[in-house]
Amino acid sequence: MAHETETLAGYVADLKFEDIPPEVLERAKMLTLDFLGSAIRARRDAESTPSMLKMLEALALDGKGEATVFGDNKTWTPAVAALLNGALGHSLDFDDTHADSSLHASAPVVPAAFAVGEMMDASGRDVLTAIVAGYEVCCRLGNALDPTSHYARGFHPTATAGTYGAAAAAAKLFGLSQQQIIAAFGVSGSQAAGSLQFLVNGAWNKRYQVGAAAMNGVIAATLARNDFVGSAESVEGKHGLLVGYSDNAHPDKAVAGLGSTYETMKIGVKPYPSCRYTHAALDAIIAMRREHNLTPDQVKRVEIGLHRNGITLTGDAPTKRHPTSIVGGQFSMFFTGAVALDQGSLAGTITTGSAMRRSMRSPTSSTWCRTTGSRSAAVIPSARASRSPAMTACMSGCSPIPRASPVRSRIRRRCSRSS
Repeated sequence: MAHETETLAGYVADLKFEDIPPEVLERAKMLTLDFLGSAIRARRDAESTPSMLKMLEALALDGKGEATVFGDNKTWTPAVAALLNGALGHSLDFDDTHADSSLHASAPVVPAAFAVGEMMDASGRDVLTAIVAGYEVCCRLGNALDPTSHYARGFHPTATAGTYGAAAAAAKLFGLSQQQIIAAFGVSGSQAAGSLQFLVNGAWNKRYQVGAAAMNGVIAATLARNDFVGSAESVEGKHGLLVGYSDNAHPDKAVAGLGSTYETMKIGVKPYPSCRYTHAALDAIIAMRREHNLTPDQVKRVEIGLHRNGITLTGDAPTKRHPTSIVGGQFSMFFTGAVALDQGSLAGTITTGSAMRRSMRSPTSSTWCRTTGSRSAAVIPSARASRSPAMTACMSGCSPIPRASPVRSRIRRRCSRSS
């Protein structure tokens, strides 16, 4: 490890709008607009939103401020706006992904940039520059953490590396110096948190902890702006991010090609509101259904080979076969595959409680999907999701811009018998 914190902080401090290639700026604009759409819909549709608003009211954190929450008429204080926008933008699981780091870059970064941008009355050019800075920092740290190792330790990279990305975006808009940004990163190291325990019961922690990352990034940069002394070597230090959060860190990936290779160009939008490790399989299932005119009664068995991270997130836990919540369904290869086979699409089926219940109780699904006694969860009959070494190995050689990592999918038909 060699001064990664200092190098990243210097990059953020020195980055200028004019230095960013036009194609990178265009992608950042597109990703920001995509994120805003997810957040605006979640303001009305996500079932976790009322709980968060009631919490803010109970703690008197709902006071009027100068920052915008997407889709809301009320203005909020900057830190709270970052919290809400981050949580809302991640609530539908429809926000963009960076495949190599396995994180959602916009959810922590864009809310931090907008909150501080409004504080500073910043120009659109300045906000866009800050967003690119945030993207580069969080994606690079996600790469350096090694997502497989980070997941194995039980961490959620969007919330951990995302805190640093949010701090970078906020720091850029505050105009902080390299030393101040190092301090902001030092505070971020104490705030970077996000557990995968939400996978057990489909908990809303997943949404909240990403909003918290956006908020904590704003707080870290604001502290640094006011001469707060943050820890040095927050990324590479003896007790830093890469040591404490991964057993297989690659520090060089945090700074490799910095300023010439843009990880922003590797961030892609989602076609389905579910864990991105399900997407390639869903593409294949929907295509096979269409190409072979498959009907539910023809399906005998479905076999899907996933990247090892896909197994961890969507196919390994016993709860994946019987999801009982929206988050559980979005992180179930069995359920999302069943919906894709049954309906030929996931559009509008698993982003709200009512829509997901309709998918679970589909009359067609009931004829071929095995359900729980309460009919609250459907899975593909005789479905099997297994780790595919070939798919895992292929990840490093595949472009992250398309929908997802490659998978192996196979559907076996029932044999027709004539009398």
